[in-house]
Amino acid sequence: MKKSASLLIILLLLACNSVFAQKTYDFLRIDISARAAALGGSFVSSNDDIDVIFYNPAGLKMLKGSPASFSFVKYLLDINLAGVAYSQEVGDIGRFGAAIQYINYGSFTARDEFGNNTGEFKAGELAMILGYANSLAENFYYGASVKFIHSSIADRSSSALALDVGLHYSIPDKGFDFGFSILNAGTQLSQYYNTKEDLPVDFVIGFSKKMEHLPLKLFVDLHKINEKQDNFSDRFKAFSIGTEFYLSSALTLRIGYNNERRSELKIGSFAGLAGFNLGMGVNVSDYNFSYGFSSLGQVGSLHRITVSTNF
Repeated sequence: MKKSASLLIILLLLACNSVFAQKTYDFLRIDISARAAALGGSFVSSNDDIDVIFYNPAGLKMLKGSPASFSFVKYLLDINLAGVAYSQEVGDIGRFGAAIQYINYGSFTARDEFGNNTGEFKAGELAMILGYANSLAENFYYGASVKFIHSSIADRSSSALALDVGLHYSIPDKGFDFGFSILNAGTQLSQYYNTKEDLPVDFVIGFSKKMEHLPLKLFVDLHKINEKQDNFSDRFKAFSIGTEFYLSSALTLRIGYNNERRSELKIGSFAGLAGFNLGMGVNVSDYNFSYGFSSLGQVGSLHRITVSTNF
């Protein structure tokens, strides 16, 4: 396939990669966890879910046993995502975690500059994650994850190496948890053609609070605090809020809102339900089943399923 045709396809795929971003590796910004997505992406202060490895590696340290999860995301068009995660304590060394995040863009018809069919090709991106977490002091934890990222379109590919670092502080008697993480800090190892791109670096800070007299937990995150803005107040527009309602030991309802997603998906003055999220969690025996629904307004909607257990 000619270079000009390849470049056109790459641009089209990157445009579909994320409805609110246009860069290679931006699939890393897409919520894999059904629970986290239902909370609007507010998960940096989580400490009881293996999928925290995608948001803040420091949260791994408070996990119990050997938790594992599998997630599937039905994205737009024929794009699908999947993720797996696992964590285990290793003696007095600390807690380790591993995860894989994958996006499949499907199959495409390849054509030359004359429009002739030259066969089919596929496109996809993959991130392999290895994380570690331990204690700094009582109720204070740190963590770090190394990511190898690979992106491929037909016979072209790009790769990168990134680092996540995070802190987590807990006040158990008050039901407060605080989290801070720096995600996707790194560099490309190889590029598509000669164009080098930045990784989607994200500084996130947030907290969660379990209410004392209500079966409810509140999550609040502030994203992209590292990005420059024309106005100082604009730094606080990329926030998300989520709540969990514990109806019983077996059933949890979740509602979330992502302000940045709603702003970027607004068409004119109309945004519909863009940025709003719903979900639920069901405990059956030793398994937890979570479902998450995310509205993208007139663009469409996303559906996520996560199954987790503890070995």
